[in-house]
Parts: sequence; C-alpha cells; structure tokens
Amino acid sequence: MNRFVILSGCSGGGKSTLLAELARRGYATVPEPGRRIIAEETLIGGSALPWLDLAAFARRAIEMALDDRTKAEGSGWTFFDRGLIDAAAALQHVTGEPVLEELGRLHRYHRRVFLTPPWPDIYGTDADRRHGFAAAAAEYQRLTDAYALLDYDIVILPKTAVEERADVLITALGR
Repeated sequence: MNRFVILSGCSGGGKSTLLAELARRGYATVPEPGRRIIAEETLIGGSALPWLDLAAFARRAIEMALDDRTKAEGSGWTFFDRGLIDAAAALQHVTGEPVLEELGRLHRYHRRVFLTPPWPDIYGTDADRRHGFAAAAAEYQRLTDAYALLDYDIVILPKTAVEERADVLITALGR
C-alpha cells in the first residue's frame, strides 16, 4: 500500500491548516510546492509565478513534487499539501500538453485522495493567493475531474473544525 497521501482541492479550502494538524499529530508532511515556488521566485525576482507565467510555475511544481516524493521515500505515512497530480493538471489546463495521465499513472499516491471543497466562509486572498473564489472553485472542479480520471478514491472532507477533518482523514485511511 502506498503511504503517500494527497490533500488537494479548493485553493483556500483549509489544506495547509489540515497539514499542520497532521504534523502536530506526529505525521510526516510536505508543504505545498506552489507556496515554496512563489517564495523562491519572489526572492530572486523570477517570473515562474502563477500570475506571470502559469506554465513555468506548473513545470517547476512538477519538478518539486517529483523531488518531494523522492525525499519522502521510506518515511512511512506522508501527507502532501497538493503534489504532482495538481501540478500536471495545471500544466495541462494552461498549455494543453497531455501530461496528466502519463505522470499521474507513472507516479501513484495512496488510492484515497482527500479534497477540501470550496468553502466561501474561510476563503481568503493574500500576497500568494491572488485569484478570487470563482477561480478557486473552477480549479477544484478540474482537480476533482483529474483525480477521477486517474481512478483515485476521492474523499471530500467535511466543512468542520480542523481536528474533525483530521479525524475523518485518519479514519478513512484505517489508521
């Protein structure tokens, strides 16, 4: 059984908060590639930013997600805030390059993927998340479709407190 578990879904839906709760409970976690890329690109004055060059950003996210998987080998249960499938879906959406199925079938995660649904009550923008709620909801639908296409068992997380969300996730994994 693959112990790499993806947290995906709507931007601003509480994935990072959930990841922090899982880390607090002692699980290995991997932060979202997108936020790390934005920090790096901002530091060097680069242009691989989602609001400047989404294709370059998605390509960097694919590279980072592959590297994250390599580094996590042997770590036991590891929870990823987004990952390879999300990055491949973004690149395919913006360029039309048929990368999703090839990468998604070659580099599998745990069969269950956990999606945070659109949740307007907690959605917010910041310096790194500049898109509005409608764009986030559209992204959620693309990701739901991508994971379904790749035959993942999709679990939609409830709109509840983070502790309850973590309990749902852990229970669904049989932990």
